[in-house]
Amino acid sequence: MKVLLVDDNRLMLEGLQNLLEAHRIEVVGVAFNGLKSIEMARELRPDVILMDIRMPRCDGLTATRLIKAQMPEVKIIILTTSTDDDDLFEAIKSGAYGYLLKSIDTDELVASLNQVWQGMPPFSPGLAAKLLEEFARANTPKVPIPSKKSEENGETTSGGVLTARQIEVLRLVAGGLSYKEVGARLFLSERTIKYHMAEIMNRLHLENRAQVLAFAGRMGLTAYSPNK
Repeated sequence: MKVLLVDDNRLMLEGLQNLLEAHRIEVVGVAFNGLKSIEMARELRPDVILMDIRMPRCDGLTATRLIKAQMPEVKIIILTTSTDDDDLFEAIKSGAYGYLLKSIDTDELVASLNQVWQGMPPFSPGLAAKLLEEFARANTPKVPIPSKKSEENGETTSGGVLTARQIEVLRLVAGGLSYKEVGARLFLSERTIKYHMAEIMNRLHLENRAQVLAFAGRMGLTAYSPNK
């Protein structure tokens, strides 16, 4: 994993670079403002960018939009002190893959980067739930899903979009389980769960896991409890 760090606090950048390199994560460069991050992203082609929001010359959200427009494959994770809901929502709309607070500890940060490598957007505790609530309030058309009866039969309703198995996978993922945990619960491999998630995104015309979770919130599929 090649990581680009973007923050106007040079002391913060130095500490973060040392921390990541101590965990064998390659830091390919550091940028002190949004404009420089765009230039370095073009030059270095990192896998992941850890991006602050409040920066001079070009803020992190604007930089995120510009980088994603040119390099959609780059995963940008916002790393900020801002707990403002508007910043969170705007970051995701701008193309950010995840949103972490700087209060995160070392182990959580490294684990979050490993999640990115495994295709799972990282969010600090409580932020994913905020996203779901926000998207659930959005005025968007609902997509048909199987009825309870058809789920039990393992079939879709006429005109249904998702299969019963896909609904089951979606409900567990929306409940906060990792792909590995979902696989263990359903007696399927992690690879199979990833395949189902890819199929869900394809059928619902969604682009990433964050949008899948938003859809699950709209459809009321987030009420999973591990005790059930």
